[in-house]
Amino acid sequence: MMTVEEYALDVNKSVFDILKKCEELGINATDNEYMLSEDNIVELDNVIDQISDEEELEELDELAETYEEAKEVEKKPVVRLQPKQNKKDLANKKKEMYKNKEKLKANTISDNIVFYKEGMTVGDLAKKLDVPGAELVKKLFQLGILGTVNNNINYENAELLVLDYGKELKREETQDVSNFETYEVMDDVKDLVERPAVVTIMGHVDHGKTTLLDTIRKSNVAEGEAGGITQAISAYQINYNGKPITFIDTPGHAAFTEMRARGASITDIVIIIVAADDGVMPQTREAIDHAKAAGVPVMVAINKIDKPGANVDKVMTELVDCGLTPDSWGGDTIFNQISAKQGIGINELLDNILLVAGMNEYKANPSRYAMGTVIEARLDKQVGPIVTVLVQNGTLRLGDPIVVGTTYGKVRTLVNDKGEEIMEAIPSLPVEITGLNETPEAGDKFMAFESEKQARSIGEQRKAEKKLNENTKSEVVTLDDLFNRIGEGLKEINVIIKADVHGSVEAVKSSLEKIEVEDVRVKVIRSSVGAITESDIVLAKASNAIIIGFNIRPNNAIKDYAKEQGVEIRLYDIIYKVVEEMEAAMKGMLDPIFEEKIIGTAEVRQLFKFSKVGTIAGSYITDGIIKNNAKVRVIRDSVVLYDGNINSVQREKDTVKEVKKGLECGITIENFNDIKVGDIFEAYEMVEIER
Repeated sequence: MMTVEEYALDVNKSVFDILKKCEELGINATDNEYMLSEDNIVELDNVIDQISDEEELEELDELAETYEEAKEVEKKPVVRLQPKQNKKDLANKKKEMYKNKEKLKANTISDNIVFYKEGMTVGDLAKKLDVPGAELVKKLFQLGILGTVNNNINYENAELLVLDYGKELKREETQDVSNFETYEVMDDVKDLVERPAVVTIMGHVDHGKTTLLDTIRKSNVAEGEAGGITQAISAYQINYNGKPITFIDTPGHAAFTEMRARGASITDIVIIIVAADDGVMPQTREAIDHAKAAGVPVMVAINKIDKPGANVDKVMTELVDCGLTPDSWGGDTIFNQISAKQGIGINELLDNILLVAGMNEYKANPSRYAMGTVIEARLDKQVGPIVTVLVQNGTLRLGDPIVVGTTYGKVRTLVNDKGEEIMEAIPSLPVEITGLNETPEAGDKFMAFESEKQARSIGEQRKAEKKLNENTKSEVVTLDDLFNRIGEGLKEINVIIKADVHGSVEAVKSSLEKIEVEDVRVKVIRSSVGAITESDIVLAKASNAIIIGFNIRPNNAIKDYAKEQGVEIRLYDIIYKVVEEMEAAMKGMLDPIFEEKIIGTAEVRQLFKFSKVGTIAGSYITDGIIKNNAKVRVIRDSVVLYDGNINSVQREKDTVKEVKKGLECGITIENFNDIKVGDIFEAYEMVEIER
């Protein structure tokens, strides 16, 4: 609710104009302090929007006449405006829609849902089910569980009891409508209808992703892009054999996973594109890891089969090594051979997309208020924020109040991927909207509401909560809290393995995958040779994974990035230690006595060799301090070559206890002389800690 004066300010009209419209509509508003109800506001909104459309049409007509006159005088080509009749048709459609606008189903909870709260007792559950407590105690006894109404009940047992009464149990924390990222909407099966599949194409640069999208879309997007690399995120929908398919175009797997890391699961199917003349490249492997981690069906498009150097069998063999076995070889991954440039195999690819979509039966409920995700957003100086969104459930309509991330507003315009203004957007349709008070971010979730007051309230609440939590880290799995998470229902522990050599990767992977503690297993979502990269951290954050480094050391920038993202990195040099700690953590027995503390790093800049002393490394202290007799690792190209002790530290001719950052010194390593310029010394101590 709001006063007439507040409403006038909100729609940029005078109080007099609003009072006049109230009189026309039969609203008994006497002065500027009159309190308008939600229904009053909806009625006024419809009239105000119609007036705005008519004023806009008059302005456009005048503008068109001016352009035509200028064209006659200057004989120069000008931009033609949309024909007057079309604009009027659009305005009439808007009027008709506002006139007959019905309430959609609110995104509220079904009466069939029972909420579970941590620490709930049997008696509490009985009250929610509206049954005697003794009845639940008896049912628990039949399940072999002894207790009273005052005993706590865990989620699993509560779920069994609730099911017995034909109801469904949900955790209370997932049912806060203001936190719609985790909000669970319950749709009746009878309300669900088929929706188009949403497809993302990923792969190595220059393997033909943009050309394929361009060929499918029958436009020339690829020609205008610098270097053939997609510059922005966009979305569009095509119609093939009477079935719509939506394509999301991302700049790469990192952007795709960044959105996933923020809770935006927008894709139903991922297509990995590989050039037949180039084969599987490092970025291809990364794209496969990210696609698999998303937990959606993966298809393969082998592109450029028309090129002289094409070798399809070689590419298929390489993809088998990446865990994608072709259906023609007895696997479960659909492979397509195409030439995006020549248009070869495109129909077969689209047929297979429809096949996968049919098997998975993607459905949504168009009769409720819309929910979905931001694909991209930009700020226009004249219009304000212009936001491309994907509607994932419900129907988004003109005039709907909406909250997007921490922004809010009312949908003022809806434009489809062809640039046409539309009245409403159904599930899986990408559209551009305007009307928000600020510009949101890619990956932000959105939800439409019945009233503008509710949308404003939730938007402001979310903004305040974000500001409050800006400095808190996202919750990720760590070995320290693993046992508690397993107790909450965690059944799979995601792990990323990075090691110095391929043999180590396979040994660590094999050892971890054999661990099973009370039906909880370790799932390796990526394993490769080399240093830990930003891509690994992005994937770990999106997948709630722990990174295990074996015989490698991340540099300071990577350590800082992991810390910033709340991702845990565990480093080892003995395989049984990896297994031992993982098993102990899964059993809740992890009890480390010592924790490693890096005290300083030094870079070798010059070598001095003496027959009696060995190799003295002329070094520069880049961080912290280097102490005499401290433990040290010798690192070359991110790989640990040696782990031992510092034998001596010298400044000029004197042996010293320690040297600080920014100074130079001579360092000798106990029992190790194979030092090279550029090597990194990482000094550390084992510090006793309490759990």
